[in-house]
Amino acid sequence: MSKSGPKAVSRRRILQVAGSGLAMPFLAHFTPAFAAWPNDKPIRIVVPFAPGGPTDIMARVVAAHLSETLKASFIIENKAGAGGNIGMGEVARAEPDGYTLLMTSSAIVVNPSLAEKIPYDPAKDFEPISEMGTSPNVFAVSNDLGVNTMAELVALAKKDPNKLNYSSPGIGTTPHLSAERLKIIAGINMAHVSHNGAGPAVQALLAGTVQVGSFALPPAHPHIVAGKMKALAVSSAGRWHDLPNVPTMIEAGFKDFVADTLQGFLAPAKTPKAVIDQLASAVDEILKRPAVRERMLQSGFEVLNKGPAGMKARIEKEVPMWREIVTQAGIKVR
Repeated sequence: MSKSGPKAVSRRRILQVAGSGLAMPFLAHFTPAFAAWPNDKPIRIVVPFAPGGPTDIMARVVAAHLSETLKASFIIENKAGAGGNIGMGEVARAEPDGYTLLMTSSAIVVNPSLAEKIPYDPAKDFEPISEMGTSPNVFAVSNDLGVNTMAELVALAKKDPNKLNYSSPGIGTTPHLSAERLKIIAGINMAHVSHNGAGPAVQALLAGTVQVGSFALPPAHPHIVAGKMKALAVSSAGRWHDLPNVPTMIEAGFKDFVADTLQGFLAPAKTPKAVIDQLASAVDEILKRPAVRERMLQSGFEVLNKGPAGMKARIEKEVPMWREIVTQAGIKVR
C-alpha cells in the first residue's frame, strides 16, 4: 500500500497537526500509550513494610486475583524502612505509567505528623485506587506472662514499672499509637521495642523477647487462634467474629478506645485516569467475591471496598485526626 494512501499518516502531517489546536484529539488516535495497558511488562505493587504484616497479606491476596482478572503479571516488592516512608517515597517518585503501585497502611496518614520532612505528600503525590479495608488493633501477651485481662496487665505494669516491654510494627503506626494511648490513660509504663513491620513485631512476642505486643489483627490472628499468644482486647467497636472471648477495649474499661489500621491502594500522581479506572473496577469486582471477602475476614480484615473516592476522603480526614493524637502523645521522629 502506498504511504500516501488514506490509511497512512506522514510524519510531516503529524508535525503540522501538532502545531495546531487539533493536536491532542488527532494524536490520541496515533499514540495510544495506555490503550494496551497492561501489557507483558510486570506491574509492581510496593509494600513499604516487611513481609508477613497486614499490608503484605492484603497485597498478596489482591495481586493474585488482579493477575487473573487483568491477565497481567503482578509482583510484590517489600521496601521496608523509616516507618514506611522509604517505600511510599519510591512510589511517589515513580513513573506514573501504571506499572508501579502502592499498597500501604495508615502510615500514609500518620507519618506526615511524625517528622518535619517526609518524601511524599499523601494528598498530592498519589492517585487513590481504593480504600480496601481496615483491621482492628489487638493487645496480646505471651502465654507465660500469667496475664489474662487488660486489668491484670495494667496491675502488673503498675506493680513493676520496669518489667514490661512491648513490640509494635514501628514508630507512628496505629498499634504503636494505640499502646502509647493506653499508657497515658492507664498511667503505666512499658518500654517500646519498634520493628520494621508487623511480621517481625509478632515474631518478637512469639520468641519471648518482649512480653506484650500491640499489632493490627491480621498478622497476629493465626497465632491467637492457634493458642501461641493470648489476646487481651481488640480496638474495634465490637468483638471480632471468631474471637468471641476477646473483649473490646471499651468493654475492658477504656472509654471510646476505638482504633483501626487502614489498608489503601494507590498509584503515583498523574497516572492516567483510564489506568486508575481499570484498576479500581478490577479491585471492586475482586473484593465483592464471596471467597475473597471470606479470606479477608478470616485474615483479620473488614473489607471496605470504597474505591478512589473513599481513599481520597480517608486521607483528607485522617491526616489531621492522627496529627492531634501524635501531638498529644509527644511522638516525633527525626
